[in-house]
Amino acid sequence: METSKTFYSSENIIIINDDILTTSAIEPNSIDLIVTSPPYNVDIQYNSHRDDISYPEYLEFTRAWLSRCLQFLKDDGRFCLNVPLDKNKGGQQSVGADVTTLAKQIGFQYHSTIIWNEGNISRRTAWGSWMSATAPFVIAPVELIIVLYKKSWRKANGTRKSDITRSEFMNWTNGLWTFSGESKKKIGHPAPFPLELPRRCIKLFSFVGDSVLDPFAGSGTTLIAASMLNRTGIGVEIDPQYCELAKERILSAPELIQPSLPF
Repeated sequence: METSKTFYSSENIIIINDDILTTSAIEPNSIDLIVTSPPYNVDIQYNSHRDDISYPEYLEFTRAWLSRCLQFLKDDGRFCLNVPLDKNKGGQQSVGADVTTLAKQIGFQYHSTIIWNEGNISRRTAWGSWMSATAPFVIAPVELIIVLYKKSWRKANGTRKSDITRSEFMNWTNGLWTFSGESKKKIGHPAPFPLELPRRCIKLFSFVGDSVLDPFAGSGTTLIAASMLNRTGIGVEIDPQYCELAKERILSAPELIQPSLPF
């Protein structure tokens, strides 16, 4: 792995300050699982990314970074992709369906889609025509986790050691997940996702010791989840300020702080 772009590294976490479209810091066929939430193109104010491009431009950007991710995965590698079901800002678009179609065109194999019920009713900002059939808006307060893989769904590599409990397996293989989103103000990033999302994906779809990549590492949530579950977390983040935020969160995360041993 190229080290010149390494922003931070510890025993099982690496933050790479680079662009996922051009980075040479990740070896092809080296990643067991990718868990990420890319920019949604809904005009969120990131530091180093324009989030208000046209929808065709957004799909081309998506095609480009998905193609890179396909290269990074092992043949039995999996991909958990958190995207919106649809969007209505700047025109109605079927984001989840379009991104799934793109992924299959590029060469990913489709496994399933998990519906993440955030229970976020604060999004009800546009009612369209109130109590009229003229032009009503239908807005679902859910997001998707599209589950893809490269060539083989059955995992052949790794330690073959799973740490998921019976109740977790039974609950999480039901593809409707209900848990709250994350606070932007609390994390200090404009679009964080909660630790529960990567925690579930990592325990369900990878073995202990596997490598987990987040190509849009942001505030480092995926990396924290990977480390606390004894996987190697690798994050690529284009913005140095978010790299610093991720580093600070990792160094202070209660899940990763080892208790002092008595003398």
